Amino acid sequence: MDLVLNVADYYFFTPYVYPSSWPEDEPLRQIIGLMVATNLGAAILYLGLGALSYFFIFDHKLMQHPQFLENQVQREIKYALWSLPWISIPTVALFFTEVRGYSKLYDNVDESPLGWPGLIFSMVSFLFFTDMCIYWIHRFLHHKLIYKYFHKPHHIWKIPSPFASHAFHPVDGFLQGLPYHIYPFFFPLHKVLYLVLYVFVNVWTISIHDGDYRVPNLLQIVINGSAHHTDHHLFFDYNYGQYFTLWDRIGGSYRYPSALMGKGPHDCIKKLTAEGKLNSNGINGHNNNKNSSHVKKE
Repeated sequence: MDLVLNVADYYFFTPYVYPSSWPEDEPLRQIIGLMVATNLGAAILYLGLGALSYFFIFDHKLMQHPQFLENQVQREIKYALWSLPWISIPTVALFFTEVRGYSKLYDNVDESPLGWPGLIFSMVSFLFFTDMCIYWIHRFLHHKLIYKYFHKPHHIWKIPSPFASHAFHPVDGFLQGLPYHIYPFFFPLHKVLYLVLYVFVNVWTISIHDGDYRVPNLLQIVINGSAHHTDHHLFFDYNYGQYFTLWDRIGGSYRYPSALMGKGPHDCIKKLTAEGKLNSNGINGHNNNKNSSHVKKE
């Protein structure tokens, strides 16, 4: 994260904000800079990528589903923008320790223990490490003793839009983001690759909430896509994974996506429309649960 901080200092903080007498490597200045950069960056990624997905990928017909809440998109955005600044506080603490040199992040490929092969391996291991950690953290957040306090707000969105991707309780959001931030404290990782993976994580998180259930046939049993994650929102006890289905299979929580069996949200909408229970031209703005008995109650 020091790369981002250096750019912010060079182009903004040093010439326009801070007095020249305040050193760029002074801890308090770094913390303030990280807070600003983290909150601004998170908001831009969330709103920017979320908007692109919402307008160009998300199927707006899903808003006719009986489980799509009234004013849901606005509520998702409002909740996420309230939550993100709180999530940033412990996140910045981790970023600060990285900037102060306590992680295994490195600047040049020749600093990698294995050179270019090591850089490529770190990309793969990052995905598998974080997927494993998030599976167990996510499953822990579903424990009956803590679920209602932290994770239940995210499950309000039974049929999520891309903007539900970051609409978490702050504790939930930080815990599920923690594996991304602790990885470079355990394993070597190139600083630029770390930023690329950080953006990728945000893109992926939005993608599994975007309602695009298409998955190449060969990857359906491997990749935890939007169809898999939508079933998690609908049926609660399945598909906890982030990228892959591996840990769901090991943990006995894998469910083949209903959307890929002709029993998903689109099929529900078609059925209700054919029965005259939905207006095929309008958007269902009410939480009409009586038409959604197939959804598991929490």
